[in-house]
Amino acid sequence: MNNNEALRCLLCKKPKCSLQGCPVHTPVPECMALYRADKLDEAGALLFQNNPLSAITSQVCDWRQFCYGNCVLNVKKIPVRWYEIEQEISERYLFQHRLVRHSEELKGRRIALVGTGPVGMAAAVWLYQAGAEITLYDTNLRLGGVLRYGIPGFRLDKKYVDVFESMFFLAGMLFHGGVKVGRDISLAQLSASYDAVLVGAGAEKPATLNIPGEERSVQALPFLKDPSAFHVGPKVIVIGGGNVAMDACRMARRLGYETWVYYRKTFENMPANPVEVEAAQYEGVRFKLFQAPVELKEDGVVFRDCENVEPEDGGRVVTRIIEGTDHFVPCDTLITAISEKPDYDLLAGTPVVLDASGKPVWNEGQKLEGLPNVWVAGDFCLGATTVVEAVASARKAVENMKQSL
Repeated sequence: MNNNEALRCLLCKKPKCSLQGCPVHTPVPECMALYRADKLDEAGALLFQNNPLSAITSQVCDWRQFCYGNCVLNVKKIPVRWYEIEQEISERYLFQHRLVRHSEELKGRRIALVGTGPVGMAAAVWLYQAGAEITLYDTNLRLGGVLRYGIPGFRLDKKYVDVFESMFFLAGMLFHGGVKVGRDISLAQLSASYDAVLVGAGAEKPATLNIPGEERSVQALPFLKDPSAFHVGPKVIVIGGGNVAMDACRMARRLGYETWVYYRKTFENMPANPVEVEAAQYEGVRFKLFQAPVELKEDGVVFRDCENVEPEDGGRVVTRIIEGTDHFVPCDTLITAISEKPDYDLLAGTPVVLDASGKPVWNEGQKLEGLPNVWVAGDFCLGATTVVEAVASARKAVENMKQSL
């Protein structure tokens, strides 16, 4: 137990770490008090009910931005490392308990979950606890989504996903792997067959660079899913500054390749978790900033310099590509990880209402307009987001679904 660290917590009555810093508003003071009293089961149950994936999010969260970054003791520059204690409590609870019913609120209700990543996993727990019968659909053959097929094992041991797979099997949930909704079965069919449907498919449709020769590049997500499927190296350049880019560059480096990350802005502008950026640098990944690719050739990439420009009106800083600065950088493999977006093809053939950009419309409770019993959560409505933010979105959808049912 990490008692010394726990004793530093002030048990704030209005905890910024929970109320402001955490997307799922983890009850930090309550759990910390239970931890101090050696009531680990009670603390674990409280964490699991609030966020079933707390054993995972405590590892992959950007804790510097969330709980740790909002600790009141930051004033003295000695914030409490709650994420370490949360991991200890959550892991112990997760591997020692089975999923049980808490009520009969949704008894007899059949609910389909499309996508078994963070949204589907968290929603399955809450809905099962409320008495519902759960069926899960996923394009992959095993449960877990990005947690199994996206985040590398050196960042998240797959045992944390496996335990949910076993838990759901023992609870009697049905899992249909290798099924693509919109191709193998329509969303309209699911809507007609179940009392409710929650679409929590992740953002796995990669954005494109729109440059000549791009077809020679490797997309980051397929590479992370199965690096052996690609002929890579010996020199690799990764384009991007998000978490997927950091995962891809660290994977390439761990496979023994000389690895570079080229990014069009500064380190401060990178959306990636700073901890992951630091880890990549520590592992030997090198970075080149203010660089934008303009052409991919057989033996390398043509880049163009960029610069940040501060508008005279004091508005948002913009990044400008500097014409006439083209230069060639040799490399063997270019991996692109610029952004990912949801695949709305699964809505084809349904009466779902779309806006002018082709994006589905939903209400404040995340219920789709056009289908009477379909909700959305996570990346599917937020775009590419963090695991803990996806869980928070799932909870909002589940609560509204329960009220409706």
